[in-house]
Amino acid sequence: MEPPSGFWASLGSFLKFLPYFCGLLILGVIKGILICPWACLIMAIGLSALILGLWPMHVIWTYYCIIRTKLVGPVVKLLLLIAATATLILWLIVGIPGSILAGLVYGFLAPIMATFGAVGKGKEKPFVHCFVDGTWSTITGSCTIVRDVKDLLFHSYFSIMDDLRLQAPPDNKPYEIRLLDIPGALLSAACGLILDGIMFTLIAIYKCPVMLFKGWKRLIQDMIGREGPFLETACVPFAGLAILLWPFAVVGAVLASILSSIPLGAFGAVVAYQESSLKMGLSYVVSSVSIFDEYTNDVLDMAPGSCFPRLKYRKREDSSHGGSLSRPTSF
Repeated sequence: MEPPSGFWASLGSFLKFLPYFCGLLILGVIKGILICPWACLIMAIGLSALILGLWPMHVIWTYYCIIRTKLVGPVVKLLLLIAATATLILWLIVGIPGSILAGLVYGFLAPIMATFGAVGKGKEKPFVHCFVDGTWSTITGSCTIVRDVKDLLFHSYFSIMDDLRLQAPPDNKPYEIRLLDIPGALLSAACGLILDGIMFTLIAIYKCPVMLFKGWKRLIQDMIGREGPFLETACVPFAGLAILLWPFAVVGAVLASILSSIPLGAFGAVVAYQESSLKMGLSYVVSSVSIFDEYTNDVLDMAPGSCFPRLKYRKREDSSHGGSLSRPTSF
């Protein structure tokens, strides 16, 4: 995108707006510092009480529903019980610190957002709203979050587990795992984790300078022309902060690309299991590098396609692999 016409006029308008922006930002930060402890206290106490109070019920009902369900066979039940145990323990460990962190983030950012939103179009007495907005609404918003989480943990969770317990399998035959295909699937996953981890890292590092300079160019052009993320007044502080923190965003994108190699590489196990073929699983591992390279080219507006090979990793392109499990006869 080229800079808009009237460059100096747009730049002058931006410089005139800069003092208002700084004033609103300082006011929003002050409000955030004052409101944050109370919002954090409400969310930390409320969410922690929900997590601790409902955790024993979640444990008992989860085990009961998995054991009683007729949808899966004994091997899958055993795996589900192991996974459920790890998830429940992790939920207890992460949930309480996460509720405190969520309260801090919400209590600090909500008043800042409300302060910039107070000067938007259609607001009467914007000067008063700059001081009032984001104070009591943040407190009530914290209570709303606690209530919504309560509905999720108390009503939605038990409803989902009841569906698992009461749902009958098709043809009254439970789903089960084919044990003979497990070694090939594990080998495909291991190869995928190694190859994708190395190649995704190299591709991400190679393309990170392109993302850095293209992102800076686009953000600066939008800042001068008051377009894109700078169009709405409430988004101006975060858009301006994005220019300063864009290198960290690039580093985060590189790390995210490296981390994405874990699920994408491990998916080779799913392909090998679904196709009952180690060759197909390894073909997917090789093709996933090409898929990732082509995707990053599209995101960064680079030359389409990829220099890496893309092999055929499905025996039938039109086959449906929605059910990754099979019948007990697979034993």
